[in-house]
Amino acid sequence: MPLSITSRPDRNFYILTLTGQLTLGPNLKSLQQMARAALETGTPDALIVEVGGVKYTDSAGLGELTILYSLCMRKQCMLILAGVPNQLRQMLELTRLDALLPSAADTEAAKRMVKARAQKQKNPEETRDSDES
Repeated sequence: MPLSITSRPDRNFYILTLTGQLTLGPNLKSLQQMARAALETGTPDALIVEVGGVKYTDSAGLGELTILYSLCMRKQCMLILAGVPNQLRQMLELTRLDALLPSAADTEAAKRMVKARAQKQKNPEETRDSDES
């Protein structure tokens, strides 16, 4: 099953939904192109990549996700994977990319993650005080 990608803005987020196989092939490059286009239209707080519909990922697909991470970092935008399937999660853990590519259970959880991080950055003293309690 070839990779299918849909994209949509959602307030201050941009969401890419992937279905099929995240593997080496002609459709893989379109993921990077769609992410670039999304980031060029503005700077969202986060690029959320819904991967729950991805059936299989190979090393090329994993490499493409790291390229998305680089694109986001240049724009000071978070990248979050939502709905990570077991096979992809195992690859992320094995390669230790799970530390670089944060994930959330679903899109709404990803949005909450971004908002919580923004809140921590706004009020670092409050965060430190609550950590010490």
